[in-house]
Amino acid sequence: MAVVKRGDVAATIGATGTIEPLEVVDVGAQVAGRIRLFGTDRESKTVDYGSVIEEGALLAKIDESVYAADLSVAKARELSAVANLEQMNAKLDQAAAEWKRAQELFANKLISQVAYDTGKANYEVAKANVSVANSGIAQARADLDKAQRNLDFCTINSPVSGVIIDRRVNIGQTVVASLNAPSLFLIARDLTKMQIWVAVNEADVGRIKPGTPVTFTVDAFPGHEFQGVVGKVRLNATMTQNVVLYTVEINIDNPDKLLLPYLTANVRFVLSQETNALLVPNAALRWTPSSLAQIAPDARPGNPNDPPASDPPSKKERGQKSSHRILWLKDGAFVRPVEVTAGTSDGANTAVAAEGLHEGQEVVTGETAASARTDVKNPFLPKVIRR
Repeated sequence: MAVVKRGDVAATIGATGTIEPLEVVDVGAQVAGRIRLFGTDRESKTVDYGSVIEEGALLAKIDESVYAADLSVAKARELSAVANLEQMNAKLDQAAAEWKRAQELFANKLISQVAYDTGKANYEVAKANVSVANSGIAQARADLDKAQRNLDFCTINSPVSGVIIDRRVNIGQTVVASLNAPSLFLIARDLTKMQIWVAVNEADVGRIKPGTPVTFTVDAFPGHEFQGVVGKVRLNATMTQNVVLYTVEINIDNPDKLLLPYLTANVRFVLSQETNALLVPNAALRWTPSSLAQIAPDARPGNPNDPPASDPPSKKERGQKSSHRILWLKDGAFVRPVEVTAGTSDGANTAVAAEGLHEGQEVVTGETAASARTDVKNPFLPKVIRR
């Protein structure tokens, strides 16, 4: 027997996941070199794990001696290009004057055709040399800008305000920037809002929708239950040992910053819940009497006082899962059926509602098997012959 009790019940799906920062910035290096020093955080301490930093704050400095030398070379090349342009402009002025004089002399037939053509060619060459010198200046200035940028890249500043959750280099370590920028720091922008990434079985993911409430616990704070809400269900499923899993994002608030990144969360998706409901064990909804003698006489099938049988359910109704179930209440030495409407179930207890059903009533959950006959012999025992 079991007693009808009043309480709260919730239908849930259990899963585990990992707490992740909502937005993480991976700070890398665009130049190669040796880490020379680290910057300071808000408290004027050297940046390290857990340091709180502002946007634009100095994180680290890479040895800039090589890039400073490249900048000096680029500046010298720019000066050389400027001087070359001045020289080409002077030669252009000279060639222009000679070309003008050659035109006047040729008009008076005082020079030959060869001298005339030579003066014209010298002028055109001087003009072309000026264009080349101008392009040389543009190239030198581009090289200078590149050298300046590489020098600036030796100073690593924080692109966002946040908390350093990972420092991946040490002072004196050499970083090499190739096809992939080396990662130096991992910064979480805001730890007051985080997410849980939960792997959910394909059999359960169809019942989880955005906005579904969630409760979860973490081993770091036993006895403390946290709240969250489903944000989205990612479509990029993964397969592990022939089991298809979908990642569900759960949005959580962490105003006290109690929850830490990468903690394992034991999650329960609350699909439905009822409070202050009448609860019975699920076994009570499955049990049926093994004989008519167990049923109260006035409740047995065929009793004249029974209401007329209802029409048989339609094909559509038979295809739907009915919420109407039968409970068997204790009635003296017999049991009596009560039709109830079953509600939310947590796998052990189910919320039920029926007219006349109240807290404290006893319901049947099962029956004991009849005692075995004492005259049954074990066929595996040796026979004893008595004389």
